[in-house]
Amino acid sequence: MSARLWLKMGAAGGIMCIGGPALIYYVTPTEEELFKRYNPELQKRSLENRQKKQEDFDHFVGKLKEYSKSNKPIWEAAAEDEARTRASGIEDQRRMADEIQKRRDEIKRHSLNPN
Repeated sequence: MSARLWLKMGAAGGIMCIGGPALIYYVTPTEEELFKRYNPELQKRSLENRQKKQEDFDHFVGKLKEYSKSNKPIWEAAAEDEARTRASGIEDQRRMADEIQKRRDEIKRHSLNPN
């Protein structure tokens, strides 16, 4: 193959490898530009939900940091934490159900024996 063909292929490859991402960077709007395009109602709703989303993200990142401290992979640590949370939730529900049953029994005893 001739040097001219190699030069054309190199130039085309360089244009695609450098020019493609540069074009994407140029045409992609920033977050502020997208926010300005929202209608006022969406802007208001977005501003209201921003704090909640930030708190959720901070909680998520905190959990990831906690999971990364263990020697296990993050997905295994997350699964263990989820199972532990689920078990504690079930235990809380069982405890509440026992309390409700005790209250019902107490109310029955009280209504049968008013003394």
